[in-house]
Amino acid sequence: MKEEHPQRVFSSQEQELLEEILTHRRDVRGNRFLQIPIQPDAIDKILQAALVAPSVGFSQPWEFVVIHDATTKKAVKATFSEETARAATLFADEKQKEYIQLKLEGITEAPLNMAVFYKPKEGPVLGQTSMPNMGKYSVVCAIQNMWLMARSLNIGMGWVSILDPEKVKQVLHAPEENQLIGYLCFGYTDMFYNQPELELRKWERKKLHSEVVIHEKYPTPQQQEL
Repeated sequence: MKEEHPQRVFSSQEQELLEEILTHRRDVRGNRFLQIPIQPDAIDKILQAALVAPSVGFSQPWEFVVIHDATTKKAVKATFSEETARAATLFADEKQKEYIQLKLEGITEAPLNMAVFYKPKEGPVLGQTSMPNMGKYSVVCAIQNMWLMARSLNIGMGWVSILDPEKVKQVLHAPEENQLIGYLCFGYTDMFYNQPELELRKWERKKLHSEVVIHEKYPTPQQQEL
């Protein structure tokens, strides 16, 4: 019997294009954003990319707060400033100096901010009964989709994680049950680095394929000693 809707098959050129987008995705900071407004159709494309992300039990447990208002951005920036000062004390010596010098966000510089929340569903969710964090992981999948779509539109995105999520919820009047998963900054940029910025700055080195891929099973302690 002939399929009513035959499956979409992608060409080798399309596969290579996806690989290019994946490879050149970057976390963009405030010193790179341009003050060029993002048009509504581009914002819609980024949001639509989130809405087609996989979600456990097709629960779609996400909500998105789109933020243009400068006052709201400044209020969120205040909690970033508090948290980054506290975080700096966790690093020692040269690392602390490097940390202080890093530009780690673009909340007020980016034309568009977006807060992405996990909204728990009442009752059991298919596929989430044994691993309760699967709903939150679904929201992360949506964020990754947004990141890739933004990059394909030549729009930069930065994910700000040095925030107090409860204070951000207060600023945005978010429902009590909602959990902040990502605070994102979007904008056109004067440059996309060819490598991750923290790799270029030698904050960390890029791990090798052989260091992170385990075949079949982890070695036992006895095997590691050999």
